[in-house]
Amino acid sequence: MSIYQPPADWFKAPTGSERTWVGIALVWCIVMSIMMPLWHFKGKQNSSGEAYRVEPMDYAKRVMEFIAANQVGVDEGTMRPIVAPAPGSDVYLQAQMWQYTPIIKLKLNQEYRLHLSSLDLQHGFSLQPLNMNFQILPGWDHVLTITPTSTGTFPIICNEFCGIGHHGMTGQIIVEE
Repeated sequence: MSIYQPPADWFKAPTGSERTWVGIALVWCIVMSIMMPLWHFKGKQNSSGEAYRVEPMDYAKRVMEFIAANQVGVDEGTMRPIVAPAPGSDVYLQAQMWQYTPIIKLKLNQEYRLHLSSLDLQHGFSLQPLNMNFQILPGWDHVLTITPTSTGTFPIICNEFCGIGHHGMTGQIIVEE
């Protein structure tokens, strides 16, 4: 409660340009309310929605088995394994403070099922420069169906603050012909 009460006729209805701007804001709110669900279902940028509960150590075991079966080398700078899975196969990427393991080589225009999970805490998966963003949670195996459409080396950046080494948390997806 205030010390002084406003006068009884304190409210004045908007007039002129103020009324125009209130109307524009109201129309924009209605447009956005309609577009959000429409874009969710028709926008083709959302994940496939597949997610499974998984114990972090079980997921780590799957990643190690995946690496053992598909390893083609080791990155000299980071000492992370480089894997080249067969087209159409399941690909496993593990987020853990402060790196993504392994480095993945994919074939152009081939479909893959990319499994993402974290062993420790929430991380972000941001594939650059494609602006593909996804949250990675421990205890969940998120599955994204991807088909690379251009060749090159695509860095993965963690876009969810995950501690003191967050600034260096990167990974790579390499797409070749």
